[in-house]
Amino acid sequence: MDTLTPPIQARGLRKSFRGRLRVDDVGLTVGPGRIVGLLGPNGAGKTTTIRMLLGLAAPDSGEALVDGRPFRDLAAPARTVGAVLDAGGLHPARTARQHLRIAAARAGEDATRVAEALDEVGMSDAADRRIGSYSLGMRQRTALATALLARPGILVLDEPANGLDPAGMHWLRRRLRSFADAGGAVLLSSHLLADVQAIADDVVVIAGGRVAAETSLQEALTASGGDLEGYYLRLTEPRTEVR
Repeated sequence: MDTLTPPIQARGLRKSFRGRLRVDDVGLTVGPGRIVGLLGPNGAGKTTTIRMLLGLAAPDSGEALVDGRPFRDLAAPARTVGAVLDAGGLHPARTARQHLRIAAARAGEDATRVAEALDEVGMSDAADRRIGSYSLGMRQRTALATALLARPGILVLDEPANGLDPAGMHWLRRRLRSFADAGGAVLLSSHLLADVQAIADDVVVIAGGRVAAETSLQEALTASGGDLEGYYLRLTEPRTEVR
């Protein structure tokens, strides 16, 4: 891949469901070594944008590229991008270890990587318990272990801090910062503005299915007197959400 190609790039994305426009001309870029906070109200179009990036929804127009290609054209998707979309989607009758072994087989990863990934997210001690007995935070950690399993260079995370206690959130921030500092790219959708402010390099604000701002975190803070929440509210409150 050309070293100038951004790990994640979306241009002109549009998507309607049942005749209702959800995403309208959305574009964003995530560069190597950067954590981009994707912000917006419920129904603003964040998850739809992420699903188009990951090939789970086809855009009506525009393009969503991962390492310069549509997701469907990636030769080794799991080794390119790891995603956390819905920690509640884990099979409750399986253990975390069983879940990761299945994921490893699908990704062509050696089974020895399973124990390493569980240890990376602090789930080794609970790895042989059924997922149905886990707290939401434990399911989030299992989902993140799955995303990290094939050592991707890109992470796409939709509300990964849901259910985490303060210690878990601190751990997540450190883990993602370490990932980015090693050259990885992270797209992080979150409603937790304080956590985004503590970790992000850049922010993209979506409101009403459109990009209201794409800027560095520092520029956003400078424009708002250091108040990311005020910046966010000023951009999102006047707009109508796209559902």
